[in-house]
Amino acid sequence: MKKIFLLTLVAFVATAASPGNERDAFIDNLMSKMTLEQKIGQLNLLPMKGDVVTGPDVSADIAQLLKDDQLGAVMNLNDPDKVYTLQKFAVEESGTHIPLLIGFDVVHGYKTIFPVPVGLSCSWDPALAEKTARISAMEATSCGCAWTYAPMVDIAHDARWGRIAEGSGEDQYLGSAFARAYVKGFQGDLSGKGDQMLSCVKHYALYGASDGGLDYTAVDMSRARMFNYYMAPYQAAVEEGVASVMTCFNEVEGVPGAANEFLLQDILRGKWGFDGFVVSDYDGVKELCKHGLGTPEEVTVRSFNAGNDMDMCSLYFVEYIAGAVKEGKIKEQTVNDACRRILEAKYKLGLFEDPYRFCRTQESRQILDSKEFHTAAREIATESMVLLKNDNQILPLKRSTRIALVGPYGKETKNIIGTWYALGSSGRHVSFYEGLLHNGAIVEWAQGSNICFDPALQELWSNRLPIPQDSRSSDEMIKEALEIASRSDVIIAAVGEPAQLSGEGACRVDLTIPDAQKELLRALKSTGKKIVLVVFSGRPLELSWEAENMDAILYAWHPGSEAGNALSDLIYGNVNPSGHLTASFMRSSGQYPYYYNHTPSARQFNGKRAKFSSSYMDCDPTPLYPFGYGLSYTTFEFSEPKVKVLADAIEVKFDVKNTGSIGGKTVAQMYVRDLSASQARPVCELKGFEKAYIEPGKKKTFTFSLTRDDLSFYNNNLDFIFEPGEFKIMCGPDCEHTKSVTVNFGEKQ
Repeated sequence: MKKIFLLTLVAFVATAASPGNERDAFIDNLMSKMTLEQKIGQLNLLPMKGDVVTGPDVSADIAQLLKDDQLGAVMNLNDPDKVYTLQKFAVEESGTHIPLLIGFDVVHGYKTIFPVPVGLSCSWDPALAEKTARISAMEATSCGCAWTYAPMVDIAHDARWGRIAEGSGEDQYLGSAFARAYVKGFQGDLSGKGDQMLSCVKHYALYGASDGGLDYTAVDMSRARMFNYYMAPYQAAVEEGVASVMTCFNEVEGVPGAANEFLLQDILRGKWGFDGFVVSDYDGVKELCKHGLGTPEEVTVRSFNAGNDMDMCSLYFVEYIAGAVKEGKIKEQTVNDACRRILEAKYKLGLFEDPYRFCRTQESRQILDSKEFHTAAREIATESMVLLKNDNQILPLKRSTRIALVGPYGKETKNIIGTWYALGSSGRHVSFYEGLLHNGAIVEWAQGSNICFDPALQELWSNRLPIPQDSRSSDEMIKEALEIASRSDVIIAAVGEPAQLSGEGACRVDLTIPDAQKELLRALKSTGKKIVLVVFSGRPLELSWEAENMDAILYAWHPGSEAGNALSDLIYGNVNPSGHLTASFMRSSGQYPYYYNHTPSARQFNGKRAKFSSSYMDCDPTPLYPFGYGLSYTTFEFSEPKVKVLADAIEVKFDVKNTGSIGGKTVAQMYVRDLSASQARPVCELKGFEKAYIEPGKKKTFTFSLTRDDLSFYNNNLDFIFEPGEFKIMCGPDCEHTKSVTVNFGEKQ
């Protein structure tokens, strides 16, 4: 192996005054020896063939590109031995001998899979998000991966959009807290220890607001709306030190993210001071042509000058940037700046000191799917599930209860882990049925139905995690289900979406439970037995009929590797449910997009549908289950909030008492409404939350502080302003069931 980089690094250690100076001196020296074409090569990212593919196939001779110094990073390579071989080739056979950056979509786990992010956000515990990211980084780096395309922090108001599964719901305050936690978990302090990886916040920006809840389409809104509803989580990730940012597919003000100078230059680098590197999404530069922005040469120039440092998959940068520099369309300094950012990222990972630090021994890879990580996955899954209904305290069940477990997800192991499952498809996952048996259940299982009636749709929906189509008729399958139900004390119906029915390219118009499973539920209802509905999904589904006809509803999301054990823990009361919704559940698919923190209407719905009011003629316009909602096996009582107005803040205190007979966790939530402002402000906005365990009969005092920044907003000039006046402060277990106090703040005394 050639020692060029290590020797160069050592030479600078003696003269550098600080790590930053050491890095700068090293990179200055390295770049002084590189040609323009070699610098451009560092800006090229391609997928590896033969491993996981996340988009259209790209034909490329990786070896030849490396020899020609035209490749800086690869993605979707998961075998550490192959990583070693490729890295050795890059270091020894390329002209620059620069190590490669290896990336992969490690979204909610690598081998040990955790709940999909929208589910995890329902824990209302950012520390758990940090923990999942830390474990994911440890597993991924042990297999050669040093860069993850996560977290996705797009705020989503439309459950029809499949990628709502990958974010933290509809609120940017909570989303910002989770964004920071994920970045911290993945990256740590980037000290080059070998189990920390670069994080990449995505999709910058506004991807979750795509027209009609449809992937890849345009976004159009005022800039004030952008910043008051969507931009904070991206900014939070930048402030936390995220190493990279991925641009969005969608247009913003008519310009896709990969070429949007306002987003990349004015805001990201200018206003926020981001100093990491920007990468396009899959073929994002190439697809600018399809948006009608010009020829391949023209879109390359436009994207690069706008601030896109790295081209994912299209090869346009290596094909066209050098010519554009010679023609004066791109400044050579812009190339230097982009190349430096990529080299700085590799330096922070310690790749120049040891290019093979992420190619671990077989012994070190024993952490994959470890007992310790599965224990964490089980705990985190229980914190994320949301109890939506529990009539007559049917849950938790007694061990002596005879259970009829019915539904296509009763024994399923792979489609319970969710979208973007990394290497989880070959991992060790616990089915619902197994989890019940582990807890000593008396249980029989029947499939009851296929996922849906149309075999072609089921094949499409199951995609890379196929669910075999049962050849029996619907009548035969339901008959079997009814037979075991007749021998039971209670029915648990395990239904919902397969993993690939949410996530990228998985948008839906009808958010009801698929038809075959719905027919099964109607048949089970006819038995007169008590029914506990357990829903697996990557998005909020329409549950109006289920809310009326099921006795209990436990929303499991796609809970990951320990799904079965976590569910069983909740079903039997080993763990008290504590999840609360981070996305509103509507009564009808036609109500989306919806968000709890909307501005008030002068003709607000008053509980009765009527003409000339802000309501639907055929549906109650309010959510079925509001933002922040979640039940427990115990009950909590919230006191009136008490406030103390200080010079620079408002101190808010309130008590929460556990009025039930068992201990449990609650999520104390604080909302604010600006009652008089220069522009319409939301009916309420989340401005504080804390999850805490309270013993039965005990109470806990929660204390929050509201600063001027917390009460400020962006006006139409994008000035972040505070306006003194009256503010309503609301505290409670969700956004609708609150107790409030009004306070005057900011006026001259």
